[in-house]
Amino acid sequence: MRISAPIFAVLVLVLSALPADAVVGGREAPSTPWAVALYDGGTFFCGGALVAPDKVVTAAHCTLSRSALGTRDRRPADLTVVAGRADLDTAEGRAVKVAALWRHPAFTAVSRGDDVATLTLATALPYRPIRVAAATSGLARVHGWGRTGELDAPSRRLREVDVPIRSDAECSADVPDYRPDGMLCAGYPEGGKDACEGDSGGPLTVAGELVGVVSYGRGCARPGQPGVYTRLSRYADRI
Repeated sequence: MRISAPIFAVLVLVLSALPADAVVGGREAPSTPWAVALYDGGTFFCGGALVAPDKVVTAAHCTLSRSALGTRDRRPADLTVVAGRADLDTAEGRAVKVAALWRHPAFTAVSRGDDVATLTLATALPYRPIRVAAATSGLARVHGWGRTGELDAPSRRLREVDVPIRSDAECSADVPDYRPDGMLCAGYPEGGKDACEGDSGGPLTVAGELVGVVSYGRGCARPGQPGVYTRLSRYADRI
């Protein structure tokens, strides 16, 4: 989730970090069937990545629904995973129900880490999963259907953008409460390219391997505000 519009400026003073609820400065993605869209009762809410024919990894905060009435757990029976559908306004690809949901038991807030969850599918998907790997330095690629700017509408087509993975020292300097054991950050110091609202849970890849999922950030593509991702290699034995 991201606080992005100017009218929320006061909230930024009291909320240190919000989950990244499309991609800013990017482009339309080619066919990427392991990048999946998550729906709750027919409404798109997050992204994810297919890591096995019957398993999707996403962000823990995506398993919670927040509204003016409070926060509730999303029920597996209400969730649908859509794969192979770059354009959400089409019927291409496959849509399958979720049989079970696991959220990291230590998760409490995005800024405290452990922002990872898995969805077990009721039916295996016929697409090649992506492999989970350790993050390396260099350019990473993030995918999503979220806003293309802080004040812009979400994209209905899957987009991607390349952002450099930052060193833990740089992340610690720019991100309060940064945890190198379970987080990584990526983005240009001058901003301009980033995940945004609507990209939560979406995949961050390096050389075709999954190294993170979109967790949180402050605004979208702002200078000095890198995006924060869950470091999936830390949780490989759980997902």
